[in-house]
Amino acid sequence: MAERSTAASKQRSQPVDRGGVRTPPLRPGGYDPADYAAYVVRSAEEAAVSPLLVMTVLHNEAYKPHHPLLERLWQWWKPEAAFGVANMHRATFERVRRTHGLSERWQDLRDDPAFAIHAAALHLKDLDRSLPRRHVRRYTRDELLALGYNAGERNMRAFARGVPPGPLARSYLRRFRAYRSRAAEALADYGRPGNAVAH
Repeated sequence: MAERSTAASKQRSQPVDRGGVRTPPLRPGGYDPADYAAYVVRSAEEAAVSPLLVMTVLHNEAYKPHHPLLERLWQWWKPEAAFGVANMHRATFERVRRTHGLSERWQDLRDDPAFAIHAAALHLKDLDRSLPRRHVRRYTRDELLALGYNAGERNMRAFARGVPPGPLARSYLRRFRAYRSRAAEALADYGRPGNAVAH
């Protein structure tokens, strides 16, 4: 694990162009992950993961408002809350930051949707590296990566071996499957196929 982390840190992540990124609306229900399709495609290509995976995760994580003010209030109420349009927890972000040499801080996720998407794509890349190539057939690779995003790497690897997910992970997987077509439509509207992966 330390070897992979050291090797990965030598390949510093290139910053994503964040010019003109829209702040999520203050009004609950006004946020649509499709508004960030350009950043999803760019970040997914850089991380060499499927844009459809990243976009579907964003749809799955859209259950709460993501305006920076509301996220600050949420943090005041729940100090270890997840931040950003991709709902990343601090411990996860710190691993991604160290692995990829990011200069931004965890708090920047709430104020910068493009950066939050970039960090999520890098995290999915890291999960993909740790997921065995062979796994139980009941899940696709993207489904296991989404489960890893939600439940953590250790649980993802257990699910890949056939350990059944608990109720929260099953609920996340159901929503992931349900949002897949909406995520594909968002990417198609942007003019990009959802499953393309940059190598």
